[in-house]
Amino acid sequence: MKLPMNRRQMFTNEQVLHSEPAELLGDWHPLVAQLGSTEGLVEFASLASLLQVGTIEHAHALREFLRRYTGELLLPVELPAIRRAFDHASANELRELIEFDREQGLHPLLRDFTSASRRMGQEQLRRLKPLRDHRFIQRYLLAVDEGRAEAWHTLVFGVTLAVYSLPLRQGLLHYGAETLRGFVQLGCRSITVSETVLKEMLDECFEQLVASVDALLPAQDGGDFLRAV
Repeated sequence: MKLPMNRRQMFTNEQVLHSEPAELLGDWHPLVAQLGSTEGLVEFASLASLLQVGTIEHAHALREFLRRYTGELLLPVELPAIRRAFDHASANELRELIEFDREQGLHPLLRDFTSASRRMGQEQLRRLKPLRDHRFIQRYLLAVDEGRAEAWHTLVFGVTLAVYSLPLRQGLLHYGAETLRGFVQLGCRSITVSETVLKEMLDECFEQLVASVDALLPAQDGGDFLRAV
C-alpha cells in the first residue's frame, strides 16, 4: 500500500529495535496483517463497529477508533497478555500458559477475532519449531496440535520475547507502536488526513502506551524509544 508522500514520511522511520531480529518483532496485529485484502478490510470494519465507532469516514472517526482501541483492547487486554505469557515462558510454566491460553477465548472482544489471532499466533509459533532443543516451545506446539491450546498472537509474542531473551519493555512498546501505526495506515486508505493531525493522533496514543507499560513494568524511561518510532 502506498500513501501520498506527505503521509508516507511519518511511516518510514526504521529506527525501532535495529538490534533485534525484525522477523520476530515486526509482525502486524492480526487485524492489520491483511491490509491489502478484502478480509482485512472486513475485520477492520468489524472492530470499528464493535468499539462503537462506526464507519471510518473522516479524521474524527479515525481518532475515536484509535482512542477506543487503545483504551479498551491494546492497553487493558493485549499488553498484559504479552507480559503474562513472557513471565510464564521465562519461568518454564507451560501448564499455566496453557490455562491462560484457554482463558483468552472467553474475553468478549477477543471472541470476535479468534480466527485472525489464532492464525497469526500459530504461524509465528511454527516459525519457532526448528528450535528442537527448546522443550517449552515443542510442548506448546504439541498442545496446539492436540487442541489443548490456541496460540493467541499476543501470547506467542510474549513467548518469543522470552525465548530469545529480548527486552520485554521494548517488545511491549514496539508491539503497541506498530499496531497503532498499522491501523492509521489502514484508515488512511479511505480518508485524507494531514500529517500534522496524524502525528497528533499517534502522539496521544503513544503517551498512553508509555504510561501503561510503566504500570506493567518497573519504571524506566520509554520516551526515547517512542521518539524514534
